[in-house]
Amino acid sequence: MNTEEEVIKNIQSGVDVEKGFKFLVQLYQEKIYWHIRSIMKSHEDTNDVMQNTFIKAYKNINSFKNDAKFYTWLYRIATNESLNALKKNNKIGVVGMDEPEGIMKEVHSDPYFDGDEAQIILLQAIASLPEKQRLVFNMKYYDDMSYKDISEILNTSVGALKASFHHASKKIEAFVKSMSYE
Repeated sequence: MNTEEEVIKNIQSGVDVEKGFKFLVQLYQEKIYWHIRSIMKSHEDTNDVMQNTFIKAYKNINSFKNDAKFYTWLYRIATNESLNALKKNNKIGVVGMDEPEGIMKEVHSDPYFDGDEAQIILLQAIASLPEKQRLVFNMKYYDDMSYKDISEILNTSVGALKASFHHASKKIEAFVKSMSYE
């Protein structure tokens, strides 16, 4: 098949729209799934948000400008959809993922997660972070994204992102050390 850029141009001009978008979904669905999962923590919620992300991308692909990378545009949509879903869930009484108890309940009851104790402590530490630090940490640590790409997705300066990642790392380190003494 063509390059990603050619596929996007074809979709935007109405050529092979379904085939082209299927190519983009296949190219990014795993990365988007794990990015959303790092925010949502529930497999079912992640699938719902992922579906909404790709629907929104499909409906708005004509507004995508090739001056940015497609995957950063898609990550921005996924991030916003995830945050909106969290806000909606909190409004209807679902335990917030900002609360370590909420994430632990989700992780322990999730049939798709079979992590060992170290992974559970790391997830609990990440869940204890403020929302922005958690997002930055997940995008940098798990998704191995550059600060420049994260900056485009979150619309934040690279310097602020580096500070957020540093603070998040220190908080996680302190959390893990405190858990090892219990």
